[in-house]
Order: sequence, then C-alpha cells, then structure tokens
Amino acid sequence: MNTPKPTLDQTVNSETVKTTTGSFATIRPHLEVTGPLGDRYDEILTPDALEFLAELHERFAGTRHDLLAARLQTRVDAANGRDPKFLSVTESIRLDPTWSVAGAGPGLEDRRVEITGPTDRKMAINALNSGAKVWLADQEDATSPTWGNVIEGQITLMDAVRNQLSYTSPEGKEYTVGDETPTIVMRPRGWHLVEKHVTFVDRANRRMKASGSLIDFGLYFFHNAQKLIETGSGPYFYLPKLESHKEARLWNDIFSYAEDRLGIAHGTIRATVLIETIQAAFEMDEVLYELRDHCAGLNAGRWDYIFSIIKTFRARGRRFVFPDRKQITMTVPCMRAYTELLVATCHRRGAYAIGGMSAFIPNRRDPEVTERAFTQVTADKQREATDGFDGTWVAHPDLIVLAQAEFDAVLGENAHQLERTRPEVEVTAAQLLDVSSIGGTITEDGVRSNLLVSLRYTESWLRGVGAAAIDNLMEDPATAEISRSQLWQWIHENSVTAEGRRIDSAWVEELLAETVSGLERGPGNRFDDALTVLRSAALEPEFPSFLTVGAYARFF
Repeated sequence: MNTPKPTLDQTVNSETVKTTTGSFATIRPHLEVTGPLGDRYDEILTPDALEFLAELHERFAGTRHDLLAARLQTRVDAANGRDPKFLSVTESIRLDPTWSVAGAGPGLEDRRVEITGPTDRKMAINALNSGAKVWLADQEDATSPTWGNVIEGQITLMDAVRNQLSYTSPEGKEYTVGDETPTIVMRPRGWHLVEKHVTFVDRANRRMKASGSLIDFGLYFFHNAQKLIETGSGPYFYLPKLESHKEARLWNDIFSYAEDRLGIAHGTIRATVLIETIQAAFEMDEVLYELRDHCAGLNAGRWDYIFSIIKTFRARGRRFVFPDRKQITMTVPCMRAYTELLVATCHRRGAYAIGGMSAFIPNRRDPEVTERAFTQVTADKQREATDGFDGTWVAHPDLIVLAQAEFDAVLGENAHQLERTRPEVEVTAAQLLDVSSIGGTITEDGVRSNLLVSLRYTESWLRGVGAAAIDNLMEDPATAEISRSQLWQWIHENSVTAEGRRIDSAWVEELLAETVSGLERGPGNRFDDALTVLRSAALEPEFPSFLTVGAYARFF
C-alpha cells in the first residue's frame, strides 16, 4: 500500500500508514511538525524536505543516541579520576604521515577573517556586507533556538544563497546586500540539542524529539546545496561540540548519505570542526581522519573549551579550579598547548587552522571602550597569525580591518600558511591538563561578574537573542556556561576569594539578590525565568551538563 509523504499537519493513521513485516506491525518513519507556521514557513518545511529529514533520522538518530550515552560514561570516568588521553587504539593513524584531508573547497581558499553571527535578516545582511572572507551563519550559539529563529533563519539563508535577501526595519530603513559577499559556512546545533517542535516517529511508532543537528543541517543542505555549487561555492558547515572521533564519523556518514541522496559528488561538502571540548583536543588527528573526504580544517573554540575543562573536572579538587574568568587568557600554559597542538595537527594534514573569537567588542558611543577593544583584539589576532593560524573570527564588523591587517602582515598574498607544519611542537597530555599553573586569584568582583553575566545572558537568550553585548563583551552560551560553572565549582570546592571570603551557596545567594535588585527591567523582560534557570544550573547539588538544555525544555 502506498503511504502519504509527510506533510505539515500529518497525523499517524493506523489504517493508512501501518504495514506488516512478519508478525510486527510497522509504520513509515516520518516527521510531525508541531510548531506554529508563520509566513513562508511552507517554503522550508516542504513535504520533500521533511521526507529527507525523516530519512536522516531513521538512519542516524540511533547512532546519535548511542554517542550521547558514551558522553555520559566519559563524564563518569573523568569524575572518578580517569583523565583524557591520546588513544592507543588509534596511534597508527596519528603516526601515519601519508594521509591528508580534502582541504579548502571553492570559495574557502582564503579564510583570514571570518565574521560570526545569527541568521536573522538584518544581522545576516550586515555580515554579508562586512568585507569578511567568510560568514559563519550561526544556527547554534549565536541563535537562541526559538521556533521562529530556527525556521526564519533557514528562510534568511535560502534568500541569501539566491541573492534575494533584503530587510526593511520597523522604522522604514531598507537593508540590501552588496555585490561582493563572504562565503557562507553554516553552523548547525550540537548533537546534544533537540528540536522540540518537530517529532520523529520511527517504524515501531515510537515518538522522539527531532535532533537539532539533523534539522539544521538537513534543511540547509536540502534547499541550498545545488544552488551553492552552481554559484561556485558549496555546502559548507562548522561542526560544534564534538567530543570524539566517533562523533566526527557520524557526521561523515551523514554527509556521504546526503550527497548520494541528492546526486551530488562525494566530497563536495566541506566541514570545519570546532575543537571546543577537552575530549576532542586529544583526538584532533582522529577527527580529521574520520572526516578526511569532507574536511577543510579545525577551529579553536576557546570559550567552550574552557567550559569543557571546568565541566569535566569540576569535582576533581583544587588542581582544576580556574581563577576569575578574565584571568584565563590564551597565553596561559594549558591554552597555549591547546592552540599549538591544533595548528601543528592541522598543517600536518593539509587542514586550515582557524583561530577563535576575542570577546572584546567596540562601542561606537564610547571611544575609550573602543580603543581598549581594538588594543586587545589586535594583540590576540597578531598572536594567532604569528603562531601559524590561517584565519580567525570576529563578532563585529568594526574589527575586520584590525584582524585582517594582522593576518595580511603574516600571509601577504598567500591564502594560508599550511607550509608551517610546526615540527617543533610536542604537546603532552599533562600540558593540556595543566590548569594549576595558571595561578591567579578568585575575587569577589569575579563572583559578582559571573552572576551578572549568567543572569543577563540567560534573560537575553530566553527572549530569543542568542548573542548579547554585556559590559562591552560579546557573550554567548559558552561564556555564560563558563560563568555559571565557575560559580558551581567554587562553591563545591570551598574556594576562598582574594579578600578572604569563603564562597558558599548562602553568600552567593546574597550576592545574587543584590544583583537582581540592581537590574533595570524593561517591558517583557525574562529575569524571573532567568533566575530560575541560574539557580538550577549553578546553585543546586547536581550539575546540568548544559545551561540551555533544561531552559529550552521548560521555556521554549
């Protein structure tokens, strides 16, 4: 019996979709969209696109669940004293000098400056007009995953790929895209995140929330891959939050299936993997190897990387207690080891090494703040270019000229510096885990700052704003995660501030009350909800793996 293709309002009808296999009744795997439908949503959530997404879930959702379970075991092992290490079972891959990755695809040859940002129409147009070489079109950390942001972001991307993107502000100001635009690299959500407005129903009629990763990747690839190829580019992706080479293997399998399914040549997709977990830092070679037919490079996702270290070793004693967040710079030994290893690993395999994002941003109304931001960003990008990185990130258009100047000084007319293989770099496991040598102090101001950032960012995220400028720093989930996880760790390790005050939950509650009382609350603010989220994430005995997971389940 022929069964209907998935539609937006599909419901399971036992008379029409059940089939029998032996003694087991099965149904056709499909997706059910439960989110409200806005203007042009039907252009994205087409029956054919939903069928493609259902196929991705049928083939790969089970492996995703297995890998997420493996993450939990890894965390238990770390809590019980087992440190990450370079894998003995994959040593032959690391020692084999003969393999390399696919490298840059068309339009990705020069990546010296990449601008990151969300996919709402105004911000997308600003990024496309910024003069950067690459736009990281971010459906992950820079985008709060409201249903509207998820689907309207896809509409933005579809229009951008077809040179049809425009926007008129409520005040009547018109925004259009210029002739020269950056190459688009889209970042889907991480493996741990779900899309609660889409349900996957498998053959056994079991229902589960769809994978945010598969939804974001699948919709963008399905609608845009062929058009991107026709315009001389290609379907390119940033892959976030990976914790093992097996997770990279899953992405590679998905890429291969998607290419075959749409009749696109194998290896057309290019992926850049963010090394932003301590576990992945020990498997950089293996990640590149698994993705070698589709890999363009690695990125040093510094803020999530710091959060990952805190999360992994949060209850392992004072050896792993960080000082105030502002004292965790890229020049401290463990962070230096991480970036040096990344550059050396990439260049040995023909992969680009892309630097991270400085949190400092200019303020056009405050010249002193702007000058300080320019000084900090210039030093950061100079260090990255000198160390061998092939490009870097910025979060604000005004920083592009500064960052490009530092990379121009090193690269000149060259598009990269892959020839710098850094044979002198030898990084050990102990160096990657050397938190204690940072030194530094925990201050009362550091505690207060973490409370304020956690609260204000969470409130912004709940309102649907995923990247927020707070006190002249660009904050996102990664920096909020650092702030709340430091609070949890300092409390549970009985840390003492430089002023001599022991950090306990009662004192932190007092400071939190002071912070809340000093907030300016505008119409429609979500501070009460943010306070609930922060208390659960930082002040309870249990430590949620991600700040946003519980908040998304409860409030979106």
